[in-house]
This record gives sequence, structure tokens and C-alpha cells, in this order.
Amino acid sequence: MLIEALRLWVAGTNAWVVAPDGPGGECVLVDAPPEPGAILHHLAERQLKLVALFATHGHVDHVGGASEVVGAQTAAVPVRIHDGDRHMLLDPLGTSGTLGEILAYSDLDLTPPELISGLDDGERVKGAGMTFTALHTPGHTPGSTCFLLEVDGQAPVLFSGDHLFAGSIGRTDQPGGSLEQLLDSMTEKILPLPDEVQVLPGHGEVTSIGKERVTNRFILELLKYS
Repeated sequence: MLIEALRLWVAGTNAWVVAPDGPGGECVLVDAPPEPGAILHHLAERQLKLVALFATHGHVDHVGGASEVVGAQTAAVPVRIHDGDRHMLLDPLGTSGTLGEILAYSDLDLTPPELISGLDDGERVKGAGMTFTALHTPGHTPGSTCFLLEVDGQAPVLFSGDHLFAGSIGRTDQPGGSLEQLLDSMTEKILPLPDEVQVLPGHGEVTSIGKERVTNRFILELLKYS
């Protein structure tokens, strides 16, 4: 199993490349920041065939490169995003505030990808022979979704987007954000997961559910009143 992070663009967004058979095989991409050239170069260097793109949410620093990345493939690649954030993928400039303004002066292709499908909470989504469980975790955005991947012989992996970070949580002061929703999502969907689950966030370093349960001040405060 090959899991690699590409930290890209001005926001330092993690694009996660997940390839069950390593270099030379098929892969899934979790999030596509607006630096598609770096993503495509990495896929070519590893001789990987992209077969699916999962978006943790619709902010442009996570989906701005989606159209160019999937459009460069020889076969159509489906992009999966929760319907609550679909409008952001359809109109990245108009829905991304200051970050969208930065992109307005770029030459990126921001037309919507050809194949866009929604996600349901608890849905099992497949790609490259792997099965991910989609966990709808609204709060950072209405459609924020984490993806849980169970790996044979290894600790499960959670691609947490901007819901949960090492030592922090996603911001909720942008349009569609809600701290109450984020904390409810954390209580209902994330904290019940086992401590050994590895958390691969949309920004920053890898952590674990167990570590965040005892060190993350937001979670400690949440647990105090649960």
C-alpha cells in the first residue's frame, strides 16, 4: 500500500495519493489542490493510473486542480463530492472568497469535471480495488466528508480533510461553516473511531484519533461536557 502526501499551493493543502499495489498500479486521489501540474508529474513519475478522485469538501484549495487532473487522464475519472458542496466544484471562483480571487489571475481550467457524483453518509465508495467509507461531517462546510480506509494488517486510515487536524479543528467562520455542526460531527462520527486510526488531514501532519483524544484542546473541551 502506497499512501503519499503532496503539500501544494499557497494554502499548503495535502493531496493524498493512495495506491494499493504501489507504483505502476491504479490509484485514488483524495483532494486536488490548484497545482495540477505537480499532481500529474507525481502520478507520471510513479507510473500510476488515476481511477477516482474523492473531494473532502468544496473549498478551492482542495478542488481547484480537479478538472485539469482528471481531464489529463486517458479515460474518464469520476469525482465524488457531497451534494452539500457540489456548487463549490461547479463555481470555484464564485464560492471561494479570497482564495478564489487568487485563482482568478491564473490560467487554470476551472470548468467542472465531466463526471461528478454525490456521496451519502456511510456510503462505501470504491476505487483502485479499495473501499472507503464516506463519513459526512458538516461544520467546516455543509458537505465536508471524511473517508475511512481499512487496510489489511495495518491501522485504519482516516482522510479528514479540514474537519480534524493535528492539534486543531477546521475553521467555521466562512460561509456555510458552523462550529456547533462541526462539534456534533466530531462527537457522532469521529470520536467513536478506535484510537489506532491514523488521521491524514487536509493540512499539516499525520496524527491519530488516540493522540487527538488526549492532546487536542478542542476535543478535550468537547469531551469534558459529553
